[in-house]
Amino acid sequence: MRHQVFVIEQNIPKQLDLDGLDEEAIHVVVTDVGSLVATARLVKRDKFCAVMARIAVLKQYRGVGVAKLVINALLSHAGKIGLESIEIHAHAYLQGYYQRYGFKYIKDVEKVGEHQLIEMQCSLKSEVR
Repeated sequence: MRHQVFVIEQNIPKQLDLDGLDEEAIHVVVTDVGSLVATARLVKRDKFCAVMARIAVLKQYRGVGVAKLVINALLSHAGKIGLESIEIHAHAYLQGYYQRYGFKYIKDVEKVGEHQLIEMQCSLKSEVR
C-alpha cells in the first residue's frame, strides 16, 4: 500500500520508503472489509520524542476522514506511552492540515523527488486531546 502511494503516485524513490525502521515502529492500520486502506507509523527517537511518518491513504479513501483516524490514533498512543512531543516531515502543502492537530512549523527540510518537506512538531505535554 505504501508503495502505491509513495513510489507510484508521488514518485518517491523506493529506497527512501524502505529505511529499515518498520520493525521498531508502532504501526496503525485502517482496513475496509479486510483490505488495507491506510497506514502510518511512529518511531521513538528517545524516551520523550517520536517521529510520525509514512502516513498513507489509498486514493479512493482520501477526503473522508481516514487520515484523521490514523493521526488521532498515533497522537493518542503517543500520549499514553509518555511521549512529550512528536515530529513529522510533511509535504509543505500539508502544513495547514497538520496545524489543526497542534503541529507547529519548524523549518524547511529536504526535497524528496518533486516534494518540498517541512519539519513540524507537536507538543503533547499538558494538552488534552
